[in-house]
Amino acid sequence: MRFLLDAEQRAFAGSLDALLTAADTPKAIREWSRGEHASGRALWSRLADAGVFALAVPEAYDGLGPRPVELAVAFVELGRHAVPGPLVETVTAAALIREPGPAKRLLPALAAGESVATVAYEGAYALDGDLADVRLSLAPDGLRLAPGHDAVRPSLDPARRLTRLRPGGELLAAGPPAPGALLLARLATAAQALGVGLALLERTVGYVRQRTQFGVAVGSFQAVKHRLADARIALEFARPLVLGAAVTMAPGDVAAAKVSACEAAYATARTALQLHGAIGYTEEYDLSLWLTKARALRTAWGTPRECRADVLAARG
Repeated sequence: MRFLLDAEQRAFAGSLDALLTAADTPKAIREWSRGEHASGRALWSRLADAGVFALAVPEAYDGLGPRPVELAVAFVELGRHAVPGPLVETVTAAALIREPGPAKRLLPALAAGESVATVAYEGAYALDGDLADVRLSLAPDGLRLAPGHDAVRPSLDPARRLTRLRPGGELLAAGPPAPGALLLARLATAAQALGVGLALLERTVGYVRQRTQFGVAVGSFQAVKHRLADARIALEFARPLVLGAAVTMAPGDVAAAKVSACEAAYATARTALQLHGAIGYTEEYDLSLWLTKARALRTAWGTPRECRADVLAARG
């Protein structure tokens, strides 16, 4: 089955691409990694104005959603530009907060970009807990509004600043989390990883066209072409799985999309690093901002093993 975006969805992706291209995201990423959030929050506000976060918030609370297909389209672009911050966690929070009282109090600000949210299982690391205005803990007894966070810890991806949320806090909803919210987290992560992989491939193709050995472009070597072709095929196979999962939101489809997109992005990152050489991993070179993100997203909201197990369970 082919999944093609309609004209409105293509225009939405194009507008986000233009917005983020003009925003100098590498600078914002490096500042975010140092705990300087001003430029990242300004970018966050522009994304909110474009309607990105409203896509996960119901219309009753000043949102436009839930619209998982458009969210997937948006997150591909966010991944292509390596936008920093708890993007997945914010849209997941919007799906987790379902009780009318907390929803009325918290969701309009998330949709408008005035608040940033993070979500984590109790005892696990949360992304950007030091910055987040809304810290949600998936506790054994239900969804809680965590009262604070511990010290920031380094991550493989410097732009993913990790903290543990403090236990306790207001109980927003009793019982297990809404399954659809966790599926949305996986879908958004898959779309983000797909965008990261596409950016890595694009940058690597451009690099091997310019770099020369023995008087010819490296990109003309057959072995290089094969590595890039393998990366392109993996990403193009992942794309319809991501869009198809956004249509069905079935657990098996979302798990398949997550493992396919994240493994494709990770393989593309390895190819990109090999073809760039050591310069690709230096902090001063922008490619590293995507390399580290591909590795981090691979295990976020479901490891490859967990996702494969969910695919098998759905098929059984």
